[in-house]
Amino acid sequence: MLRWIKRIVAGLAALGIIALIVMAMMPKPVLVETGHVTRGHLQVTVDEDGQTRVQNRYLITAPVAGHLERIELRAGDTVDVGALLARVTPTTSPLLDRRSRDQVEAQARAASAAVSRAKAMAESVRLARQQAERDLKRTRSLTESGALSDHVLEEAEVQTQSLEKQADAAELGVRVAQHELEMARAALRGADGSVDSKNQLVINAPIKGSVLRVHTESAGVIGPGTPLLEIGDLASLEVVVDLLTSDAVNVKPGDEVHLERWGGSEPLKGRVRRVEPSAFTKISALGVEEQRVLVVIDPVEDESWKGLGDGYRVEASIVVWKGDDILKVPANATFRHQDGWALFALEGGKAVTKPIEIGRRTGLEVEIKSGIDETATVILHPSDEIDEGTLVEAK
Repeated sequence: MLRWIKRIVAGLAALGIIALIVMAMMPKPVLVETGHVTRGHLQVTVDEDGQTRVQNRYLITAPVAGHLERIELRAGDTVDVGALLARVTPTTSPLLDRRSRDQVEAQARAASAAVSRAKAMAESVRLARQQAERDLKRTRSLTESGALSDHVLEEAEVQTQSLEKQADAAELGVRVAQHELEMARAALRGADGSVDSKNQLVINAPIKGSVLRVHTESAGVIGPGTPLLEIGDLASLEVVVDLLTSDAVNVKPGDEVHLERWGGSEPLKGRVRRVEPSAFTKISALGVEEQRVLVVIDPVEDESWKGLGDGYRVEASIVVWKGDDILKVPANATFRHQDGWALFALEGGKAVTKPIEIGRRTGLEVEIKSGIDETATVILHPSDEIDEGTLVEAK
């Protein structure tokens, strides 16, 4: 009896050893991260750094040569229309010189032509604005009746808002042109001998705004055209972003923009006003020449914009496409396969290759047009260890 017991125990031990060897030789499942195919909202954006810029900014220069009194204004000071900016005591001899007088007369004629041109542009923008307002009323009525889509109404509203801003800028342009004409006429009076060296030429503000920068602060002798200071309306901020031309071709006026990392807790909203037609060459941080183009963005009215100033950095995300009820998958699940794309689905503890057709893609998600069903479990970050039929286990 003892002999049989010993044999049975020895046999069981041998079977245990064999089972352990077989289990050790069997392939172990690869631990993987998994995700899911879902339906939901998807939007494609073009992301790039940009900076704010005052739209209506004006460089104030000296109309004549002379002695400049110290400018007491500082950057950030607010000025009204007609406020004193600087005083210049003209020098006698250059103003009475024949060639100088001819130059000042030419400047006066150019300034007069600039006033006429500014008035014509302001009138043209005013008429375009009135037409846009009429079109907007008709579009809103047709949209309410269901004849037009909401997208058409949004485009009409953006066009009207853009023309309103252009009309404001055109009116400011007229005032600035008139100011420059007055300065040219004052210089012309000095050239004709009607201003002596004891009289001062007063330079006033052409618009209401803030002092952005003082170029010449100290008193001293200056020449004609010397930059004195810059003024602008901080309420007319815009954002300028330079995009690669390959990205800019997908951007169009009216596109929605989200501005982040500007200093506030919530993103600011904006709309693309213009994609400039001419590109320029820029050297990247890696020393590569890139073709870029400027995109100008208008703010959507928000109190938060008042916290920004001229030249502030922002990160702009321009929405070039968006859709709802989109079948999508995490972008890190897809990989190149033959002439297309594929992913690994987790089925029965094994990795199964699924060739797919993709559509729009972002940095995080990819639109799936065909090849896999909704709610399927997919493998994220597939490594070289995974192939068709590989045993896998979710972490």
